[in-house]
Amino acid sequence: MHAREKYLPASTWTIGSRSPVKQHNSWRHLLRRPAESDAIAMRRLVAETGVLDVNSTYAYLLMATDFAETSIVADRDGEICGLITGYHPPTRPEVLFVWQVAVARATRGTGLAATMLDTLVHRVRRNRHGHPVTVEATVSPGNSASRALFGSFARRHGVPMVEQPCFTAAQLDPNNGHEDEPILSIGPLTAPLTD
Repeated sequence: MHAREKYLPASTWTIGSRSPVKQHNSWRHLLRRPAESDAIAMRRLVAETGVLDVNSTYAYLLMATDFAETSIVADRDGEICGLITGYHPPTRPEVLFVWQVAVARATRGTGLAATMLDTLVHRVRRNRHGHPVTVEATVSPGNSASRALFGSFARRHGVPMVEQPCFTAAQLDPNNGHEDEPILSIGPLTAPLTD
């Protein structure tokens, strides 16, 4: 397990703040790589969103171990209140595929998702010695929160976001209970890294 960064005192959290600078600063020190002991809490958080597909605890255990370098959690006083799971597709190591983004209800609207995404992409680029990275995710048309997250990420970093067909509703649910999931491709991110 990787050592987590030191926590900010509770008095410096800015839940509900609308200042992007304050939001970024308030969450950054609560972010870390997931560990195997987080798998159950990760699954629980995804289930609590009520909108994401819930996978097995085993899947989250793999994300927290084999894919820890491309995933991130927000840990506030021992409680997982946010996560992003991701991986590098084997034939496209320059891509960070973002699989799931989940934020606890009490922390929505605080900038946590944006801070996790920025921090994770920075870590991935640093691990790749600053080489360009393209962020990809499949997002259904009805998932306005995820579309807003990725759109604002693209604008913040000054890179294009391109949408193309990917997974169809029929592939995802034979009973037509799922929307199509086109793929969003954001980047490549090429700006020099600063720490």
